[in-house]
This record gives sequence, C-alpha cells and structure tokens, in this order.
Amino acid sequence: MIGIKQYLVNLLTFHRLGKKVYFDEYFRKTAKLTTSEIHKTPRRTLIINHFITLVKAQYYLEIGVRDPKKNFNKIECENKFSVDPGIEFDDNPVDFKMTSDVFFYNLKDDNLKIKSDVKFDVIFIDGLHISSQVEKDILNSLEFLNENGVIILHDCNPPSEFHQREQYNFANSPAGPFWNGTTWKAFYKFRHHKGLFSMCFDCDWGVGILSKKQYPLFNNIEGKLQNEFYEYSVLNENRGEHLNLSSFEQWAELTKK
Repeated sequence: MIGIKQYLVNLLTFHRLGKKVYFDEYFRKTAKLTTSEIHKTPRRTLIINHFITLVKAQYYLEIGVRDPKKNFNKIECENKFSVDPGIEFDDNPVDFKMTSDVFFYNLKDDNLKIKSDVKFDVIFIDGLHISSQVEKDILNSLEFLNENGVIILHDCNPPSEFHQREQYNFANSPAGPFWNGTTWKAFYKFRHHKGLFSMCFDCDWGVGILSKKQYPLFNNIEGKLQNEFYEYSVLNENRGEHLNLSSFEQWAELTKK
C-alpha cells in the first residue's frame, strides 16, 4: 500500500491521461472508495497490540513484513519473530529471510532457532495476497497457534472489484496501485471451517481475525458455501455476513466489560 500523498499524485496522473480516463465512472467511484478506506481507523498495528494484550501473548509471528518500521517494530510483545523473503524491501532486516512456505517447512523439521514445539499467541499474515497462498499460510499457522490465540489477516475487505485484482502490477486499473489481492477469499473460506470463529474489522482495508476460541461476536458460517464461486459481486451484496464485518471500537468496548 502507498500513502495518501502518493495517491493524490496518481490521481493527477490519471487526470493528465485525459478526461476519458479521469471522468470514467469506474475510476470516479473507485477513487471515492479508496479515499474513504484510507481514512478509516484504527490501523492494523493497534488491533494487533490489542489482541496481544487480550490473550496475554508471549509469542508473536509476522508473515510478510516488508519494512519493519511500518508495523513489526511497533508490536509490543516480549518474543516476536518476522518472516519475509525480501522481494519488496532490499534491506529486509527480518529474523527469517525466506518465504513462509520455507519457514514453516524448516520449523516443522526443527531447523530454525525457534523450536518446533513453539505455540504462537498472535500470528499476523500479510504476505502474498493470493488466496491459494493465504490458505497455506492459515493452515500452517493453525498448527502452531495456541488454543486461545488468534490469526490476524490484512486486506480482507476490498472496497471494489479492482482492489481485489490478482495482478498487483496492473496499476492502471481504477484502483491505481492500491491492492488487496484475493485474501478475502481465503478468509471467507475459513469462516466455514469447523472449529474456527472469526470477525473482520471494517478498517485498514479489512483486518480479519480467525480463532479457535469464540471471542465476543465471533461466529462461524455453518453449512455449504453460499458464494461457492467466490464472486466479488456476491461478496459486495453480502459483505456483512460474508466477513462478519464490525467496528473495532464497538467490539473493543465489549472486551472491557
């Protein structure tokens, strides 16, 4: 994701392309959705730290770090570990410079400085935003998650069909360089997973939570997938039910009681 300043520069670029692009209905509507999403709060860091406090976390894992200053360095946990192959950030100052697949493979084989019997309390998944990869990250994370722990996923609530495109590099779409990928499909699929409960907070492009424990207002979708072909139009019409969408502020008040 990029900042508001860069987004305004991109809008100006679209304007220079001519009225045909700038005043196109899809570009205008998507630009409004993007602007609205940018201003939603809180950000993922606050939500992660809230759950670290809630579950009294001792171990935190972050998959997909990019620049640690953006989130990882702000996480308040005694034992925290980071995984990133360094494709998008050359410095890559993380604990494990590898893909999540390689990380979990080595963790299971006891080939890392973390022991294979470790159980994480909070795992944040923000790696490759393609549903097939997110599914693998969720399945691997569940194997190393404490019973009271949570898996947190970024980009679960794309505001338009253009934000959930599969190709990140297609920056001339109405969503510009803003990209959520197809993370929502994996999150929606696991909302049907027996023994898991979930909620998605309507902020920061959708912060989804999966847990083995049923926290307040967390639920599970029983039965067959209603959106069996994972169509965005169906998600858009049933967003609240598909994602169990909620305000974080209102939900956080419940946990104080």
